[in-house]
Amino acid sequence: MRWLGLPKMALGLLLATLAALALVGISEFGYRQSSKAVSEVEWAQKVHETLNMLLQNMVDAETGQRGYLLTGEAKYREPYDSAVKQVSGNMATLRELYAGRPADVQRLDELSGHVARKLAEVDMSVRLRSEGNEDAWKFVVTTDVGRQEMDAIRKQAGELIAISDQAVRVGQEQIASTLRVGRAAICAAALAGLLGFYLYLRQAQALRTIAEHQKDALQQERNALEEIVRERTASLGELATHLQEVRETERGFLARELHDELGSLLTAAKLDVARLKSRLTDAPDASQRLLHLNDLLNSGIALKRRIIEDLRPSSLSNLGLVASLEILGREFGEHSGIEIEMVLEPVMLDEAKQLTVYRMVQESLTNIGKYAEATEATIVMKNQGDLAMIEVVDNGKGFDMTPPTARSSHGLAGMRHRVETAKGSLTVHSTPGQGTRLTVLLPSDPV
Repeated sequence: MRWLGLPKMALGLLLATLAALALVGISEFGYRQSSKAVSEVEWAQKVHETLNMLLQNMVDAETGQRGYLLTGEAKYREPYDSAVKQVSGNMATLRELYAGRPADVQRLDELSGHVARKLAEVDMSVRLRSEGNEDAWKFVVTTDVGRQEMDAIRKQAGELIAISDQAVRVGQEQIASTLRVGRAAICAAALAGLLGFYLYLRQAQALRTIAEHQKDALQQERNALEEIVRERTASLGELATHLQEVRETERGFLARELHDELGSLLTAAKLDVARLKSRLTDAPDASQRLLHLNDLLNSGIALKRRIIEDLRPSSLSNLGLVASLEILGREFGEHSGIEIEMVLEPVMLDEAKQLTVYRMVQESLTNIGKYAEATEATIVMKNQGDLAMIEVVDNGKGFDMTPPTARSSHGLAGMRHRVETAKGSLTVHSTPGQGTRLTVLLPSDPV
């Protein structure tokens, strides 16, 4: 039955797909047509505006000419000169707008000729007036040439304005027609899409009924798989705990080996260097080299001590948890330049939990030094009833807690597993730009 329903579902999907494609095609066609019409309307409006500006500038030029001719004062030439410059710009703009429109270029050429002749007539009268040739400029003004050219300019400009207005009306009509056609086509495509969607939903309901019967069988399989996953997770947790214990054991063994074997070798070498130095007092060069070798051995001994402390902190066994954390924080502050504040109370924890606390603080300080870009950090350890609370806080750049990378950090995962193995809990709070706070709660041991 399921396979019999697939052709109907395919038909519904096909209708819906065709309807969607039709909508896209209609939308694209309407967009292209409307864009073309809008461009034409914008062109016509620019032409109309430029022609009106041209006529206004010609009138301003003529007005400035008349004022200068009547008064002879230079201030009347300023609007005339400004209008003439703007007329040139208007004509340049019109030539750009009419580029590629040969049908209207001839009219524009005629308008340009009339404008040039009118400006020549105006310029001649102004120039004659400035030269003091009264009879000549009065004769130029009394001729009918200027009026005829101005009438011709108005006529040609009016015809071009009428053509641009007609282009605006045509463009508006084309936009309206495109909208009407698009509306009808979209309605038809929407109906086809709804029909296809109805067929799809009808068949999907039938398939959903079949899927529900399969859901119970899948749930049973899922439950079985979850049980297997729980068993495997428990095994992996036990393995991780065992590996941590083995690692700490190996660290302790390696620390003892370094202390006993390497320490003895370095100490013996240092003693031999001291004996040789006492016997080579007459050889300054050899004494200098022995002094350098002695410094190298001292550096090696110091490095050995640091490695041993990192592997298995002797202060934890000899001085206790509070002193060990104080030493750890002080040495980290001296090495990193970060100001470390410590508020440490004695807590009742067994040796394994003390090592857990030490490693958590050590890993936290390492992360602060590598990534936090902090200037201050605080280490707090105190009793809270039957719990020991340990906090490490910094004022660094923090990090975003939401991405999967923040939750799956290996360092945090290792600390969390170590703390949970000790029957405790680890919480991390961090916000970008506001630092990070790590809090550990461990059950206290009875006195």
